Amino acid sequence: MTQGPAPSLRELKKRRTREALSEAAIRLFLEKGFENVSVAEVAAAAEVSKPTLFRYFASKEDLVLHRFADHEDEAARVVAGRAEGVSAVEALRRHFVAGLDRRDPVTGLCDHPAVLAYQRLLYGTPSLVARLHGYRERSEQALAGALGGPAIEARLAAGQIVAVQRVLAEENVRRIAAGESADAVEGDAVRAAEVGFAQLARGLPE
Repeated sequence: MTQGPAPSLRELKKRRTREALSEAAIRLFLEKGFENVSVAEVAAAAEVSKPTLFRYFASKEDLVLHRFADHEDEAARVVAGRAEGVSAVEALRRHFVAGLDRRDPVTGLCDHPAVLAYQRLLYGTPSLVARLHGYRERSEQALAGALGGPAIEARLAAGQIVAVQRVLAEENVRRIAAGESADAVEGDAVRAAEVGFAQLARGLPE
């Protein structure tokens, strides 16, 4: 994949600030509960003013979901950057299985205590769960653009792909939350991924 221009120092500083604000907020939310922490408390913990915080994040929910920001167009980037002769589904299958191997939290196959705590915060807070729908919709839109072809066919394909990835990740999260280790789940997770992407390959035209 062709690399874009290196970010400017100003852009790097903005990224670091966003990261610091998000991490400060998540620490407070995990300690006290999402509903029990105000935006003012987050700003104070991060040593910035409320107006400054709102320049980076429009809402409390966005502070938590910032961890998803780099993943929103991940599937689209994988498809756009795939090698010649590799189908979109195959590129995504390889990427997902590689994510399982490195215990990428996005695949659900991660039992690190900090990741589990974040997942409990995320899926245990109704307003955050609601915001996830917007994340998935934008992910589908980006993927549909990368797939190309007739608009409705690309949207349908993107929806199916994102749904398969979501179901695979949710099953891994469910089993780990029930007490299984990532190592114990890995074999089944890989087999499930192979089944899911094989079904996509059979059902989706190139």
